[in-house]
Amino acid sequence: MRKRTAHRWRLSLTMLLFVLVALGTFWLVELMNQSGQEMQADRYRNEPDYIIERFSFVRMNQVGQPSYIISGDKLTHRPVDDSSDVERPVVRSLSGSQPPMLMHSARGRIDQNNSRVRLDGDVNLDRSASATSQAMHLQTEALTVFPDDDTMETALPVALSLGKSTAKGVGMHANNATRQIHLGGRGQIDLPPRGAPAAPAAAPQ
Repeated sequence: MRKRTAHRWRLSLTMLLFVLVALGTFWLVELMNQSGQEMQADRYRNEPDYIIERFSFVRMNQVGQPSYIISGDKLTHRPVDDSSDVERPVVRSLSGSQPPMLMHSARGRIDQNNSRVRLDGDVNLDRSASATSQAMHLQTEALTVFPDDDTMETALPVALSLGKSTAKGVGMHANNATRQIHLGGRGQIDLPPRGAPAAPAAAPQ
């Protein structure tokens, strides 16, 4: 009788062990499947939901007036963070009170609900001359533009020319509405000879 009882206990323990192993294996398989599905979903979320060739759109300011035209060879939108990568972007200012301004670079990124445009790679900015201001040219490797505030900034070296005056610095903050430019670092300003109608481009900080 005792042998039968002991045998039953061993059989019950063995069956319980098999059940636990089966449940553990099932749980592990489900966990791996869930992890794989999440990785697949993340991969799909990071894929672009639309691509536009030769695009152009107008960025409105806070009072509903056109402020910038942003165009480029190709726009790739990614829904995971609502950002857009741009090939050869061109940014044109539409400020009626200031001379028109044109920026272009090798690549760019539009994010923060289209309120920030980051230009990278051989960034060039040109502002036309007017009756009250001289022509301006700026060159750097990266520039961040905030269309809503009509401002721009960079932490990289900048080469700036205003009329016949030139200036260099590391880092810059510019306000297109007030036409104020602040260069950072140990900047350098080169002025034209006396008698030439030109003004200093910026004051290094």
